Amino acid sequence: MQEQLERRRRAVAERWNLDSEVVLIGAGEPLPVPGRADRTYPFRSHSEYFYFTDSERPGGVLAFDPQEGWVDFVAPVTKEELLWSGGVEGRDGGVPVTELPAWLEARKGRRIGVLGAPVSGAEADAELEPALRYELNDVRRRKDEVELERMRAAERATSAGFAAVQPLLRPGVSEREVQIELEAEFFRAGADFLGFDTIVAGGPNTAVLHFAPTARAFGEGELVLIDAGAEVQAYSSDITRTYSASGMLDPEQAELHALVRAAGVAATQASIAGTEWRDVHRKAALVIGEGLVDFGLLRGEPGSLLEQGAVTIFFPHGIGHMVGLGIRDAGDVLEGRDGMYPGYPRLRFDRPLEPGHVVTVEPGIYFVPSLLRDRELRGRHRDTVDWERTDRMLDFGGIRIEDNVLVTEDGFEVLTADVPVLP
Repeated sequence: MQEQLERRRRAVAERWNLDSEVVLIGAGEPLPVPGRADRTYPFRSHSEYFYFTDSERPGGVLAFDPQEGWVDFVAPVTKEELLWSGGVEGRDGGVPVTELPAWLEARKGRRIGVLGAPVSGAEADAELEPALRYELNDVRRRKDEVELERMRAAERATSAGFAAVQPLLRPGVSEREVQIELEAEFFRAGADFLGFDTIVAGGPNTAVLHFAPTARAFGEGELVLIDAGAEVQAYSSDITRTYSASGMLDPEQAELHALVRAAGVAATQASIAGTEWRDVHRKAALVIGEGLVDFGLLRGEPGSLLEQGAVTIFFPHGIGHMVGLGIRDAGDVLEGRDGMYPGYPRLRFDRPLEPGHVVTVEPGIYFVPSLLRDRELRGRHRDTVDWERTDRMLDFGGIRIEDNVLVTEDGFEVLTADVPVLP
């Protein structure tokens, strides 16, 4: 691991190409839970700090002086911590953070860029931060061997969780019950954290993109959408599957499920080095647009429907995002872009794909009542949408299928291929 950390630091320092500017990268501090006495939320180092240190340690600051190199300032373990928590991993070694003020004083008058969490006592130059982060993200996007090994371990744990809950998907079982068994199996299979808050939704709740599980029980024939991911050593998996609570999709559900799957396959096959991410989204959106014309919801030519925003009514989010050290990992837009294109939803990741990138590919079709009842939207798309058919499907819910795709030198690899799309 030490070899990879040194490689990362060298690569980023070369990209920064600084002269006299100083960079500080803060790990952060534990956050108190409001009103809960001395309780804090589980501590996670800022991703930018973790990338360089591989340590979940509060109070740390990694400093870089282009004239002298890197210095790892660490917060010593206190007697109180030893009493209540025992030793803290990663606190040995490094320079005590109490020496940071003197280090900064010796560099007084030089511009300071601060990344990661805020660093107390540092007079940060806000103009430096965007350029520093832009170059750091460019290096972080290309996953190294250690990162991919952890992501594969996270995927194995996630896959085990999805397999474990298959027998639970039946009428009368609640969203919360599935969540409990899913997450328990993640940990049994090697996870040490959740990649994000688990989404388990049944029936109309499947149309809510980030639905928090409730005690609501699945009904006969309802869709069940599960979007979840285990985390191993700070690296995540992110998988979505949509099933039936009755074990078999009805004809209407099956047709739209197959359409979402086809869009995912088309987008995955387009996820190769050199391809613009917006074009990957377009591939999926055109498949969905054509399918919804055949299904009878849309009227027109798929390309025109996309540009008018009609496809986005039913596929209202981008095709995916980067994943790895967190589930929004160093994804951004190419300099000079804003991720906005006529008819598209806003793309939070908008740049060409490169070998080593890992992205989620997650097309979906949703019937969101609050969106579909909007009078202005209906007026604008009165000729492109069959609103009578749409009104009959307001309680349909939604279907999403999500995989994690590694861009390779000569193609792609679906890291999550062992999680069946249907039971």
